Amino acid sequence: MTTKIRFGEYLREAQLQQRLISANDLAKVQGNYAGQASGVRSDLDITAVDIHRLAFPYVSVRAKEQIKAVVPLALYLMLFQILIFRQSIAQAEIIFLGLLAVVLGLMLFMEGLKIGLMPFGEVLGGTLPAKSTLPVVLLVTFVLGIGVTFAEPAIGALRVAGQSVEVEQAPYLYALLNSWADVMVLLVGCGVGIAAVLGTIRLLYGWSLKPFIYATLLPLLLLTFYIQQIPELSEIVALAWDSGAVTTGPVTVPLVLSLGIGIASAAGKGNSSLSGFGIVTLASLFPIIGVELLSLYLYFTVSPEEIIAAASASELVETSWHQGTPFVEIIGGIQAIVPLVLFLLFVLYVICHEKIRNGAHISYGIILSVLGMIIFNLGLTYGLSNLGGQSGGFIPATFTQIALVENSPLYSVAVGLMIAFVFAWCLGFGATLAEPALNALGSTVEDLTNGSFRKSVLMYAVSLGVGFGIALGVAKIIYDFNVAYVIIPLYTLSLIMTWLSSEEFVNVAWDSAGVTTGPITVPLVLSMGVGFANSSSVVEGFGILAMASIGPILAVLATGLWVDWKLNRKRKINADETVN
Repeated sequence: MTTKIRFGEYLREAQLQQRLISANDLAKVQGNYAGQASGVRSDLDITAVDIHRLAFPYVSVRAKEQIKAVVPLALYLMLFQILIFRQSIAQAEIIFLGLLAVVLGLMLFMEGLKIGLMPFGEVLGGTLPAKSTLPVVLLVTFVLGIGVTFAEPAIGALRVAGQSVEVEQAPYLYALLNSWADVMVLLVGCGVGIAAVLGTIRLLYGWSLKPFIYATLLPLLLLTFYIQQIPELSEIVALAWDSGAVTTGPVTVPLVLSLGIGIASAAGKGNSSLSGFGIVTLASLFPIIGVELLSLYLYFTVSPEEIIAAASASELVETSWHQGTPFVEIIGGIQAIVPLVLFLLFVLYVICHEKIRNGAHISYGIILSVLGMIIFNLGLTYGLSNLGGQSGGFIPATFTQIALVENSPLYSVAVGLMIAFVFAWCLGFGATLAEPALNALGSTVEDLTNGSFRKSVLMYAVSLGVGFGIALGVAKIIYDFNVAYVIIPLYTLSLIMTWLSSEEFVNVAWDSAGVTTGPITVPLVLSMGVGFANSSSVVEGFGILAMASIGPILAVLATGLWVDWKLNRKRKINADETVN
């Protein structure tokens, strides 16, 4: 049986670039396009076997990338739950299908992002500075920062986590994650937008990252300390710092970086080895300020009683068709991508006066992005969040009695606590070491430092930092202390180490926190923390991501100071030998 197929630009480029077409297939494609180039309509007749030979290698490469990210973590959680927690996997079939949806959704989304959205960032970065004034360029950068935040796959994990918060126990936390969720995400996006603007200005003028860190982090720590003193808002601190980790994902980082570096390059300032570093850092700090300021606004304008009454009234209202699964995921996927695309098209046509090239190619990528986001959201609801919530809910059973597990505690208090911390540490270490973004960062840093900071050293430093950070976050839930008591001292220490460190290591250390929070790790860690908190009767389970972010910063700064000390010591020895 034969099928008539008209090959598009996308399939031709993708297959030829990856050299996955056999000699005969390549001849067919080249012959087909030679006919098209001469103006003669040429359709290509191939069999179903040919279709499989052309498409399967290309699809399988992308599928393997997501399988490597999802399957090891899922197996780790499942085996730990069965062997250590001694509990079966509830709704195993649904979780399995959800995990498949996560793999398929991310595969489609990442491919659509690369061929549908990334070209916009590259074109805008190259043409926008030449066609507009600096204020217009910065305004576009700011709005883009807001748009990419809504398009982040992991941002939906915050909404899912909010469904488990009890309004009577934490009214303001409940309000932020439910009735005010869209406003909170908007302010998080504004924080990313401000970070993108400041990061772009920094690239344009070649400024050091250190003053930006001091000017942002010191007021943020003071604001955190002030909010922590208000009993009704103390639970907000962990959520705010977690929201900073959620923003630096696979959409925000490449799009904002490509625009910022493009602007700097167009101005002749993009050739520095530090180009691109720092925007990710600021994009993880400013959203925290936005969430904390919103919590203060709620505190001064809405009483806890009003929030509880509004929540009770909303539960009595009949749910509309668009407010239930899977319609929430479908609408969410469309809302995340389409407005961003419309904004990019507006800037391209109206401001840059550029026509879109390879329109069919890019349209195909946008469709893949929307479809991938919808499928990923469904997988997040039924797969990742479900599995993470189960595993987190069973952790307390190792050292204390909980209603979910018969014959709990399963171990003595000392052994159970050790199991809980080892579980959290291994989860953070393994998930980070397998993160593709960390691998790429390690290669970049090794090249920029001429091998003095080896890729393996950076990867293990970051992974160890995340491992200990997540273990510390679990300790926060077990002992139910306010995360501010840990965040303020650790980030103060990071400021001191930043002052002592060289510029290169400061850039790498602060940006390394951003590569640890991918679309897989964030939902798992968030749902695990919420499940852990619910089974432990703790008000909220946020803060683990915040700890996972400060861990690698301290680890890389410490490693950088050690590397600098070794280099200085070696230079001193060589100088002494030269003198003698």
